Amino acid sequence: MSIPNAEPFHLAGNQIAILMIHGFSGSPVSIRPWAEGLHAEGYSVYVPRLPGHGTNWSEMNETTWQDWYREVEQAFENIRLKHQRIFVAGFSMGGALALYLASLKGRAIEGLMLVNPSIGDDRMVMTLVPLIKYFIPSVAGRGTDVAAPNPPRHSYGRTPLKALHSLQKLWRKVRNQLPAIDIPLMIGYSIQDHVVDPKSSETVIDNVSSVDIREVIFENSYHNVALDFDLPLLISESHLFIRDVLSGEVSSKSLVDDEFDSIIAGLSLDESAPTDYLDELEVSGVEVYPGDNKPLPTLTTVQRAALVGVIGGPAYILITAFTPIDLLGIGFWPGAIALIAGVITFFWQMKPEADDEDGIAL
Repeated sequence: MSIPNAEPFHLAGNQIAILMIHGFSGSPVSIRPWAEGLHAEGYSVYVPRLPGHGTNWSEMNETTWQDWYREVEQAFENIRLKHQRIFVAGFSMGGALALYLASLKGRAIEGLMLVNPSIGDDRMVMTLVPLIKYFIPSVAGRGTDVAAPNPPRHSYGRTPLKALHSLQKLWRKVRNQLPAIDIPLMIGYSIQDHVVDPKSSETVIDNVSSVDIREVIFENSYHNVALDFDLPLLISESHLFIRDVLSGEVSSKSLVDDEFDSIIAGLSLDESAPTDYLDELEVSGVEVYPGDNKPLPTLTTVQRAALVGVIGGPAYILITAFTPIDLLGIGFWPGAIALIAGVITFFWQMKPEADDEDGIAL
C-alpha cells in the first residue's frame, strides 16, 4: 500500500457499535484518532477501507461510488449480526456515504455523526471533470488540510478524475435523499475548511427531516478534524451525543410526530425559520471563511486562449454537423482538435503543488 497503516481495523468494545467511514482518496488513518477516542469510552468501533483507497490513485480510478457504498453497506450488515444498537460516523465523503446509508436503512441506525460532510462542490472547474477525465487521469493534490503540525500521511498525492466524477454522481444522489433522513444527527464543521465549503453542512441541516440536530463548531482545525487541534472536542461531543441518544434524551422523528401534529395548529403563520451558527455569523457581519468554493483565479493568456478552444471547438463541431458550412473542407476535425488541445492546455497550465505532497481527502 502507498499509504502506511491504511488497513481496515476493528476495536472491540461493548454492545454499542460505531461504523466509521473515511473520505475520498483517504484511508482509515485519517479517522483513527477519532475511532480510538470513542473506543476508549467503551464502544466497539469498525473502520472499513473503501475500495481503491489506501493503495494508489490509479487503482482508485477503477472504482465508483457504488463500490464504495457496497463496502459500507456490507460492513453495516456484518455489524448488525453482532450488535443491536449501531451509530454511523462519516468524515467528508464518508459523511455523504453515511447519509445515503441512513436514507436507506432508516431506524436500523441509532444516529449519525458527521464531520465536514462533502455533498457538493460548486466551483466552475468541477463542471469540466466529466470531460477532462478522458484526457487527464489525475491532477496533483495541494497538501493535507490540517492545522496541527506533522499529520500522518493518510491520502494520495493525486486526485483521480474518473473517481472524482463518480463522487459527483454520489453527491447528487445524497442531496436528493436528504429529506428521507429523520434519525438524530450530530454534524460538525470547521469554519476554516479549505476543502469542503461549510455550506455543505448547512445544506444537510436545512434538508434532513431529523428532529434533533446538534451542531459542533470546530474553530481551531481545518478540514481533517480527527488529525487536528479539535480532536478532544470531537471525541467528547460524539460521546455526549451517543450517550443522550441511548438514554432517550434525544428523540427521533417518529416519537414526536403526534405531539407535533397536536401543536402545529396553534402556531402562527410566522414565516421565520430557526437559524444555525452559519446564519448567525452572516447576520452579525462576522467574516466566514468560504473554503475553496470561490471564483477561479485570474487566467493566464495561455489559459484564456485554451478556453477559446474549449468553447469554440464544440461550436465548430455542431456547425459542421447540422449545417452545410465547412470552412476548411475537412469536416468536424478542426473543432475536435481545438477542443482536445484546449482542455489539455488549460489544465496543464495550472500549477498544483508537487506530487509528493499529501492529497486532499474529501
